[in-house]
Amino acid sequence: MEVVPALGRLLRPVSALTVQISISDVADRLLMPEHKSFLSLPVVAEDGRPLGLVSRSTLQDIFMQRFGRDLWGRKPVGEVMNPAPLVVSLDTSLEEAARQITAQLQSPIRDDFILVDEAGLYQGLGTVLDLLKAMEHRVAQRNRVLRKALVDLKESQAQLVQSEKMASLGQMVAGVAHELNTPLGYVKNNLQLLQDLTGPLLDLAAAQARLGDCLADPGCAEVDLARALDEAARAREQAAPELLAEDLAQLFADTQYGLQQIGELAVGLKDFARLDRAMSEEVDLNDCIRSALLIARNSIKDKAEVQQRLGELPRIACAPSQINQVLLNLLTNAAQAMDGYGRIQVKSWSEAGWVFVSVQDNGRGMSPQVLERIFDPFFTTKPVGQGTGLGLSISYKIVQDHGGSIRVVSEPGRGTRFLLSLPCNQTANLKRSA
Repeated sequence: MEVVPALGRLLRPVSALTVQISISDVADRLLMPEHKSFLSLPVVAEDGRPLGLVSRSTLQDIFMQRFGRDLWGRKPVGEVMNPAPLVVSLDTSLEEAARQITAQLQSPIRDDFILVDEAGLYQGLGTVLDLLKAMEHRVAQRNRVLRKALVDLKESQAQLVQSEKMASLGQMVAGVAHELNTPLGYVKNNLQLLQDLTGPLLDLAAAQARLGDCLADPGCAEVDLARALDEAARAREQAAPELLAEDLAQLFADTQYGLQQIGELAVGLKDFARLDRAMSEEVDLNDCIRSALLIARNSIKDKAEVQQRLGELPRIACAPSQINQVLLNLLTNAAQAMDGYGRIQVKSWSEAGWVFVSVQDNGRGMSPQVLERIFDPFFTTKPVGQGTGLGLSISYKIVQDHGGSIRVVSEPGRGTRFLLSLPCNQTANLKRSA
């Protein structure tokens, strides 16, 4: 805390008045150039103790009266001084000085304040205006520090959210790789079949080309023509082109399906991993649910059956990848809560300007003690190395930044239900938090 230097900068050494000096002499002194910035002058005892202040406004009131100078001019200043001036010690902090003065300040401001040392002896005057300017400078300085701290905090939060997102994504890389193996298997097997089917077709084309060459050659012997015809017939029988159309159509369809699944996984991973810059994209929350289910499929399929009851939803403004992160966290937590093969029910609906998503499982549930702390940062019930304890905390913050809420009910042995609520009209909230 800043003490002497703070008030020391406000100190204005001013020659003090004695209590016996005349009012006329005080008035003349206030007219001097060196006193023009002061509202008053100090009156100090011989031992240096401040006795009071004589304000400029008091003297003006006196001399504005008819015969005021004649009636009052020769009287001692002690008769018109303020005997209870504002007195502040030099060892007082700037903030405490401001508190003391504003607590006693009258309106309009008529006096300055006296500065004294530790022994209570007069050291000089301070003006209220100087104090207000010093406080304004201090507030502006602290505001700058707070603004920088806020910017740093937002950057740290964004990095923390992205780090947790990538940590969650890293845990699912093996599962997603397994998911990619199935459609890749379609494509690989179909390519092998196409290779097997196109071999006889190429042989047929070669045999027919030789037959055509023989037919076009007047010098082609009958035995060569017969051989070419026989080879073309055998090649046609091997290729069976009349049966290929249906087989090829099925192979192409399976291959396209496999490639589509690979594309969906790639898009889902890209959408989940990206760092949102725009906070006002209009999306259907059901698309976010499907994307999260796609990414979490390998983590869920051996743990639980997923039941989807998705209602028709209005498009809402949100940061899609952040909402995907929240949903993915809820889904994977639900799967990890299963002791055996269980059930996860995902519902969505809209009502009264809000969109709701419910994720409910029939897993082991949580005790009231755990339930109270699940949104606390770094709190986790998982073994060391299997959880950061940030997933639900970050999810809570994301939903809060979207103007929504996330609630949970749970009972040991019966399961857990999370309810996510987001307002339909939240563009203004998102822009403010961007």
